[in-house]
Formats: sequence, C-alpha cells, structure tokens
Amino acid sequence: MNETDVPPTLEADVLIIGSGPVGCTFARKLVEAGKSVLMIDAGAQLSRRYGEHLKNSYLFQKNIDLFVSVIKGNLLPLSTATNREPVLTLDPSAFSYDPDKYAGFSLRNQNPQQRKHLNLPAAAATYAVGGMATHWTCAVPRFHPEVERRHGGRGYPIDEKKMDRLYDEAESLLARNTSVFASSARHLLVKRVLQRAGEEFADVSELPLAVSDRADSARTSAVTWSAADTVLGDLADPTHTPPRGSFTLLAEHQCVRLEIAGAGKHQKVQYAVVRNLRDVREEVRLRAGTYVVACGVIPTPQLLFNSGVTLPALGRYLTEQPMSFCQVVLRQEHMDRVEEILRTTSGSGDDPADRTADMEADRTADSAADRVEHYRAAQLKRLHSGDKCADPVPFPPDERDPNLALLVTERRPWHCQIHRDAFTYGAVPPNVDPRLIVDLRWFGISRPRPENKVTFSRTLRDTFDMPQPTFHFCLDEAERKETDRMKEHMLRTASALGGFMPGSEPVFLTPGLPLHIAGTTRMGTNPLDSVVDEYSKVWNIDNLYLGGNGLHPFGNASNPTLTSVATAVHAADTIVKGHPGH
Repeated sequence: MNETDVPPTLEADVLIIGSGPVGCTFARKLVEAGKSVLMIDAGAQLSRRYGEHLKNSYLFQKNIDLFVSVIKGNLLPLSTATNREPVLTLDPSAFSYDPDKYAGFSLRNQNPQQRKHLNLPAAAATYAVGGMATHWTCAVPRFHPEVERRHGGRGYPIDEKKMDRLYDEAESLLARNTSVFASSARHLLVKRVLQRAGEEFADVSELPLAVSDRADSARTSAVTWSAADTVLGDLADPTHTPPRGSFTLLAEHQCVRLEIAGAGKHQKVQYAVVRNLRDVREEVRLRAGTYVVACGVIPTPQLLFNSGVTLPALGRYLTEQPMSFCQVVLRQEHMDRVEEILRTTSGSGDDPADRTADMEADRTADSAADRVEHYRAAQLKRLHSGDKCADPVPFPPDERDPNLALLVTERRPWHCQIHRDAFTYGAVPPNVDPRLIVDLRWFGISRPRPENKVTFSRTLRDTFDMPQPTFHFCLDEAERKETDRMKEHMLRTASALGGFMPGSEPVFLTPGLPLHIAGTTRMGTNPLDSVVDEYSKVWNIDNLYLGGNGLHPFGNASNPTLTSVATAVHAADTIVKGHPGH
C-alpha cells in the first residue's frame, strides 16, 4: 500500500520514535507537562508493562547465565562483512557464484561493502519496546568531568552545574542505587580483598546500578532491574490514563522517513512516514508539532540519512570502547578465611564522617561474616554426619552477586566493573558454582575523529528495508597503547582475587561488543562538526530533536545510558519551554 493512499492521519503534540529509556524520558516529561505524546517502536512488546527488564523473570533471578540466550536472541548484527573465500569442500553440484563478478551476499545485513578490518562486527541493535534496556546491565555511572566531558580543550556543550542537576534527575528516573548489593558477603569479600591489595584499589566502590529491592527480597534475594518501564512510571501501564496530557505507544511501527520542508536554517518536519510491520504493512503519515528520534545510535542517523538530512557530521566522529574481559575463580585462601577477612576493621581517618561510615561498614561486614560462619558450620555438621552433599562453598545461596567498580579517574581513564552478569560471552559452565566466579570488564575510551564513521548505502538495504550501514573504525596508536595499560591494570586486579577460569582468560573482545557506540549524532556548538545543538535539536530543523548515546561528543569509558537520559531531560525541558532564540 502506498503511503499517499493511506487512511486519515494520526496527530499528537509530539511524536517519539524509539521506546528505550531515552525516548521514555522524553515521554514522561512531556506528558507531565500536558502534552499529547505518540510513541512508536519497530520492535514488538515483550512484557505486560511497556519495556520491562526481561531479567526480572523468576528463572533468570535464579540462574543469570540462562539470560545469555535472551540477549543473543534480541541483538540484530548491523553489518556482517561478506565472506568471499571459496568453500573448496562444497558439493560441486551446489550453487556457487564467481567472486570476481559479484561482491557477495547481502541478505540479513551481510554487507559486501564492509571492509573486515574496519568493521565493528559485534555492533548490534535491539528491536523491542524498551530497546536494549530490556536486557542491559543497568550500570549508571556519571561521566568524569575532565576525562569524558572535556576533550581537546573543549568542554561539554551543557555546562557542568547544569549537567549535575540533570544527572540528579536522570538518576531518580532510573532508580539509581548503590546499596542493594552492598551488604552481600560475596560483594564485601571482593571489596575488602581489593582494598587490602594495594593503593591502586583503595577507591574500589559500589557500582552505581539502576536497581531496587523487591518486596520479597528478604526471602528470595531477588531484585528489580530498572528499564524503560521504570522511567515511564505510571505510563508503563497500558491501562493508565494520565491526569494531564496523553500517551499512546504503537509497537511494531517503523518510521522509514521524515518528510522535511523548507530550506536554509529554518526547515521543519511535516510528517513521518511510518510502516505497520505487524498487520498489513501499510504506510501511514503521522503528524506532530515536534518530532523526537531516539531509536538507537545507528538507526537514528540511518533514519536522518533516509530523510535527506545532509549535515557533514552525520554518522561521523564515531567512538566505541575497546574492552578487555576475564573471569576469576576466587582464591582458596580467600574462601578459607572469609570470616576473618570480613571482620578486619576499616582504617578510620581523622574525619568524623569517615569514622562513622567505617564503623557502619564494619557492622555490615560483621553481620555478613556471621551469616557465612553459621552456614559453614551447618554444612560441616552435615559433612561430619556422612552427608557428602553438604555445600563446599561457604556462601549461603541467597548471598547476592558482587557489584563493584573502579570508576574513571584522570590517571586511570578506563571504567572497571567487577561483578557477575549475563552477556553474550562469559557464561559460567553448569558444573561450576557461580558463587566462586567474578567477572572483570574493563572499558577503555576512543576519541572522536571524522574518519571513524558509519555510512549508509544508497543501493543495499538492511533487514528493515533501510539503507545498509557500513562501519569505518579503528583505534589510533595512542589508543592502542592506552589499552595495554588498561589490560595490565586488569591483570593486577585479577591477580589479587584469584586464578583465571579456563576458557575465560584475559582477552580483548570483538569490536562493537560493548554496544556503547557514541558520536554518530554528536552534540556541539557548530553545525560543521555536530548534528545537534546543546538542547539536542538538529541544526537547521526547528522541530526535530534527537536522543541517545549518539549525542556524546568526546567518547566515553563509562556506561553512557545515564548521561543520555540526562541530556534527554534537558531536551524535554526545552521542548516544553521553547527553544532559545525561536
């Protein structure tokens, strides 16, 4: 069905394209301001509430490693370089083609235009209501003011004091928490071992997470992981009617183009061409006063490209994090001396506040040591009575996972996560007790350069019938040297904790696997090297705003979601109050 022959248009004050935490930040703020909001997403609705974290399921609370298959099933690779090597063992009667005549296959995002050594082969997008937040790690550190919010003599487009206020609101929307895991014996053991291992680990702290205790957590140790539904609040309930404004979400509706009219510095989006993917694949025109595109770091510039936006920075200045990983089996010595290590008192400084905090930490650790001591004694009693099924691990089964961090500093410009979680790599084998395993994930930083970019084909189409993305990315010499320093630091950290689990020795992961690409729609003060201004408005288009990790202009080592939500808060406030100068 042609979009010019469609039924009557739908209308709203604001059309939001993308339903992840960033799009949902816009939605909540705008509905609270009395706006009518229509949100669309190309993906399906996977939960009762809009955009719930799928890891909150009972099964995954009990066995996090099973969640790996859920993550894999929801990630669509963006650009797969075609393998043009001939298969010499292919049945001679089977189909083959001449690689000198054809560049290769192009189905399922196979990309014959992609050069392998410049690819981000693990880069992927999630198509679901809630986006990647349906399976994200929930780590929400703030960007370091000097390392990640300043680069090359330039500061972040939004000033520091305002950013701090925006961070406060973003943390509230995401339910940021550092106490949910802090009393776990496993968490405290890892923390105290590192604190005793040397000065370079003295600042080990709780990993800031978007998570909260569940009502039944005292019995089950279960938690509630935040996601898009957390940000939406009451709007996440499809039956909820807000007291002001209105909210409608259409799943499996894909925006394929924005129709933009005008010329020069005051263009406007007239309507969005949207395809219904679920039913009859019809195309409709959706009109709104303001348009927000927050559908992913690659799909967002892809949509702008398909809409004829020609800003020179679009897709350029791409950054992605080099990442190293290993898994450690806790050392026998630490396991034998858990109670002793936990009961080691903290060194109190001269500051009364520090002394009070240390005393509280010691009381928490003593309580954890009591639980371990009681559990170990009960298991030894079983063993002495002849029960060979007694638990050899001294941690009670309901002790939560460690979730610790070494946050970015100027001397250590990488982000370190010491925890357990599900990823597409690093699953613990079923014959290994996960209470003994600690994951180390070290995230480096790459800096923006115009030659690092994603481009979009005018001939090849991807799975969603949009211009096929092609990556052109590599680290420079300075970045490669910094990754060596980062890996050495990870090795020293691992050495303090235990030995490597076979199969999970230290390794650099496939480029793109962190899924923290940034810069493709970067924020700035000049339309020659940025796509949006400090208010997230696209240059020269009066009613078009963007959201997401693509806006971060300088590269990042920390997880980017919190900062993306903070910039969305700023942009939503601007839409409500009016853009300065308009």
